Amino acid sequence: MIGVPLPLEIKRLHLAQLTPPGSGEKWPVHGFAITHPDGAVLVDTGAGGPEKMLNDWRVVNVSVADALAEVGLSPADISLVINTHLHFDHCGQNAVFKHAPFYVQRAELERARRESPGTADWYDFMDARFELLDGDTEILPGLSVIATPGHTVGHQSVLVQTGDGSPELLIGDAAYKPRQLTGPLGQDLPSGQAADRPSWDASIQRVRSMPLSRVHFCHDTGLVHGDG
Repeated sequence: MIGVPLPLEIKRLHLAQLTPPGSGEKWPVHGFAITHPDGAVLVDTGAGGPEKMLNDWRVVNVSVADALAEVGLSPADISLVINTHLHFDHCGQNAVFKHAPFYVQRAELERARRESPGTADWYDFMDARFELLDGDTEILPGLSVIATPGHTVGHQSVLVQTGDGSPELLIGDAAYKPRQLTGPLGQDLPSGQAADRPSWDASIQRVRSMPLSRVHFCHDTGLVHGDG
């Protein structure tokens, strides 16, 4: 799937903190900038949406421009954006990158337009350029997406060849926390983790079977280290 290995670098961004409704837990929201010879790539843009939604989730937001500046980048450096999926905390600052194409699964864009028209302004703005994908796709040399449905029908995760052996995976919301990936399958699933349980189970099993050096999470600062 991945072509000639390139020494790409993953830089984690802190984009927000949120509290899931009904929970006292505070979760980080991470995006990831990936250095690439063809231009920096951003995976997920952070939180945005109607004020009521942000209040319900008690979002403490960070400007994506400020988060990029922390790792020595600016929005102008981003050549393309990959959205793992189109929930408000993953595509909420897409409009900052009007110059860039957005890579998203076709099924995910259709789902979001159908199920979440109230958040459309944050991802489906005028002249937004979508590159619609149908399953696993190489985006650039050393950078691919794999379909990991279950959290949403069109969820995708991102494989990055960093030069450290096996690729690293940005898992998005296919697993909120390391325990959902490494623990007993489906035990104590948090609310919202699996909209389609059979698809979610299959995606987690797929990730578990892959040779990966590390797995990065959106809502946890921990890493899962593989055998790669």
